[in-house]
Amino acid sequence: MTTFKQYEEGKDFKERSASEIRKELAEEAPLLSFEFQEQGPGEHWVSISSPEFTAICPFSNWPDFGSITIQYVPDKKCLELKSFKIYIHAFRDRKIFHETATEVIFTDFIEAIKPKKAKICIDMNVRGNVKTICNKYYNCEA
Repeated sequence: MTTFKQYEEGKDFKERSASEIRKELAEEAPLLSFEFQEQGPGEHWVSISSPEFTAICPFSNWPDFGSITIQYVPDKKCLELKSFKIYIHAFRDRKIFHETATEVIFTDFIEAIKPKKAKICIDMNVRGNVKTICNKYYNCEA
């Protein structure tokens, strides 16, 4: 485990760039889509949850656990769920902060699906008496 002194000195404290992580994920576990067949007026909201998100804390090297919820209004495409499951599972052994995970997942989702509107919530479990919830919005109110 990394100590706070090592953290201050920059030792054993590494989070790879979000761009590198995204490139690896695109090769290992690309997000797939299918055609959205809208039939009538109104906003069609889709909500997808993954209650077993796991990644590694770059500071402590301990696993972090949480849930992810993505809500979106499709335009021409919808997210294919098995590819999402494989994509989320690919974070399991990656050292990544919660905030960076939010940015990576949401950016990959937006690029793959190109929704009209979207929201993401990453709700991490309490660890060390601290809880993190990250939210990000695309073309909608907070």
